[in-house]
Amino acid sequence: MSMLADLVEVVIGVDTHKDTHTAAVLDARTGGVLARATVTADPDGYAALVELAEQRSGLRAWAMEGTGGYGAGLARHLEQASELVIELDRPKRPARRAGAKSDPIDAERAARDALARTHLARPKTGPQRAALQMRLTARRAAVEAAGDAQRQLHAMIITAPEVVRGKFRGQSTRAMLATAARLRLASGSADVAVTTALTVLRALARRARHLEAEAAEHETAIRTIVRSWRPDLLTLTGVGPIVAATVLTAWSHPGRCRDDAAFAMLGGAAPIPASSGKTVRYRLNRAGDRQLNRALHTIALTRLRLDERTRAYADRRRAEGKTDREIKRCLKRYIARELYRRLETPLAAA
Repeated sequence: MSMLADLVEVVIGVDTHKDTHTAAVLDARTGGVLARATVTADPDGYAALVELAEQRSGLRAWAMEGTGGYGAGLARHLEQASELVIELDRPKRPARRAGAKSDPIDAERAARDALARTHLARPKTGPQRAALQMRLTARRAAVEAAGDAQRQLHAMIITAPEVVRGKFRGQSTRAMLATAARLRLASGSADVAVTTALTVLRALARRARHLEAEAAEHETAIRTIVRSWRPDLLTLTGVGPIVAATVLTAWSHPGRCRDDAAFAMLGGAAPIPASSGKTVRYRLNRAGDRQLNRALHTIALTRLRLDERTRAYADRRRAEGKTDREIKRCLKRYIARELYRRLETPLAAA
């Protein structure tokens, strides 16, 4: 496969930040720096960068880190202008005397990194993907905060005065939340410890319930988006709205991953060769999108419980000497292949 340097004449590396972006324009043939610029991270700044690039003739590509973060606005602007954008992961920072580092240096590094690549990653795009990503992030935060509130409730019940603790003895977590949410202050109570315990426990319970309702609202919206975009995913065993949304946000659009192996590598489900001499072995891949890896793991666990074919496969591999952990890793790789092929198939033909 050709390197980017064989496909374009100019590469613009961009170091993105919250308020400013710094770009370095490099000649793809020589690697020489043709121009540099720092602009504001707003539409005027994006337009200024495009004008800078247009001063050089020939095909060009943009190399950026943070296309889903600080560089999201610029990536959208370039996509609308039909520019070729290459997404970079965080490059290795080579040691430099006196720790030399600056925005222009990072911009040049991004461009040179892209020039040497044969596998070019495209940024995630699409309004549905962006909407799912925001909903997933908000839901995850609400679920985590609700869990924190429940754990705090448990801890405070244990240390509360006996007159308060007795109201919760023998109850499940859900019952504790219901009881705490209904607590009322005793009129005329002079015990500050009891009054405080009742007040705080009621506040924690109501906070947890509010966060759970918020998470449920996000999940409903996620289900609606998934059904309007790729409802076929929800027909697969082990794939619910949250798992489907996680897979869709990682995949983004057709062609972003060149094949199912690249998609599996993105999800950390592709084993990494670690062979040497006559020893052939593989190492567990702990890189990639960990949310996607978690989604693949969830599907594998669900199918091991509910799907007869998956259980038969596990029994067969177990008889061959595979451990349960190794079997799950194999299943995640197969699931990644199945999901990729379905996603790359147009919905009408799926």
